[in-house]
Parts: sequence; structure tokens; C-alpha cells
Amino acid sequence: MKTKAKKILFVFIKTVLVMGFWIAVWALLAKKVGLELLLPSPKTTVITLFELIKTYTFWKITLNSLMNVLIGIIVSLIIGSVLAIMTEKSTVLNALLSPLLTVIKSTPVASFIILTLLWIERDTIPVFIISLIVIPIVWSNISAGIRSVDKNLHEVSIVYSFSPLKKALKLYIPSIFPFFLAACKASLGMAWKAGISAEILSTPKDTIGTELYFSKTYFSTEQLFAWTLTVIILSFIIEKILIFLIQKIADRSKFTVKDSKSDVKL
Repeated sequence: MKTKAKKILFVFIKTVLVMGFWIAVWALLAKKVGLELLLPSPKTTVITLFELIKTYTFWKITLNSLMNVLIGIIVSLIIGSVLAIMTEKSTVLNALLSPLLTVIKSTPVASFIILTLLWIERDTIPVFIISLIVIPIVWSNISAGIRSVDKNLHEVSIVYSFSPLKKALKLYIPSIFPFFLAACKASLGMAWKAGISAEILSTPKDTIGTELYFSKTYFSTEQLFAWTLTVIILSFIIEKILIFLIQKIADRSKFTVKDSKSDVKL
């Protein structure tokens, strides 16, 4: 326990020092520029952020963008996982859908956003774009996880007539889980980037992206930095919470299940 506490303390101190270094660089650059319109100082940005936090509008806007991101990620995890299972089980589906994955990965996000402005309501564009960008990440990771399943263990599960549920919990989920976790980590960062980009271009009502757009339009650089800082903080907090919850669920379940047909443990 003492070793673990020391490790946590070391990571905390290291993080604080690194953050302090870059904040100092930011402060020096702001002082060098000497014009808040071009580059607000850390102090100005934090003061502006606290002024925004005091308002009801800030929380409403933040919650709307947060919900867009969370809904987009949940939809992506479900669809991406289903597509991975389908394409790994069927070579025909894999041949048909794999080019779609390549197209989505290689097409600029802005192109999708502009196209969707012609097709769907602007309030639903952020969720759609997040799903579109994140699905390939989940799809690729889950597919890799399925392919990583030990063939020898798969044969053992067949010999001992494991039920589909036990086969999933004992064989597939433990192999896929690290890839799923990696997909979640990568998806959160991409979801925020894609979601905010979609909000900036589609300007749905009461969202962070729309506020960023207005900040740029009215040359309110301090608010632009304050909203950007909000996105960074939210992204960091949500990532830590989500990964922690997923890890806890995995640790508690331990992917075990009782099966009357066999007592063999993988």
C-alpha cells in the first residue's frame, strides 16, 4: 500500500510540475505578445472561466455538449461492436463493409459536417458526426480483439461443450477487453474533437462549439480560451471516470459464469 501511495504521489507531483511548466510558457508568451486580443494570459483565461461558471447558461451549454459526446460514444460502442462481430464472422460482410471503414477514416471531418448540414437537423449533427468518426475506432479495435483470441483455448471450449454465454465470458471478453478499453480511451478524445467541430460549423443552440464560433466572430479571445479550457477539463474528467467505471465493472465481474456442462476453467 505504501508503495502504491508513493507511486500515486509521484505521478501527481510529476503532473503538477509538467502543467506548471506549460502554464509558465503560456504566461511568458502572453507577456511577450502583450495583447490580450491575440493571446490572453492564464490569469485572464481563468478569471473569465470563473465568471462563466457562475452563470446558469454555462452549465446548460456544457451539459448539452456533454450529452452530445456521451450519446455519440454510446451509439458508437454499440454499432462498432456489432459491426466488428459481424465482419469477423462473415468474410462476405467484411469484404463489403471494409471499404466503408477506409472511406470514413480518410474523409475529412469537415466534409461530413458540411454534407450533413444538407441532410439532417443541425441539433442532431454533433451526435451523428461523433458516431461516424468513433465507430471505425471501435470497429477496428474490437475486430483486433476478436482475432487475438487464442485458438487453442477456442478448441478447448468446443471439446468441453461450453455454452455460448460461458464461451463469451471466459474466452472472448477477456481477450477483447484490453482492445475495448483502448477503443474507449481513443474514442473520448476523438469524440470531443469531432463533436466540438460539428458544433462550430453547424452552430446548434446552446453548445460549446457555438460559443467558440461566437467568440471568434466577436473577437472575444478570452472567452474562446475559457471555453477551450472547459473542453480540455471535461475531456480529461470524463475519460478518467469512464475508464475507471469500465475497469471496476471488469474487475468485479471477472468474466466468470457457472455452467452445468463443464467445470473446466480457462
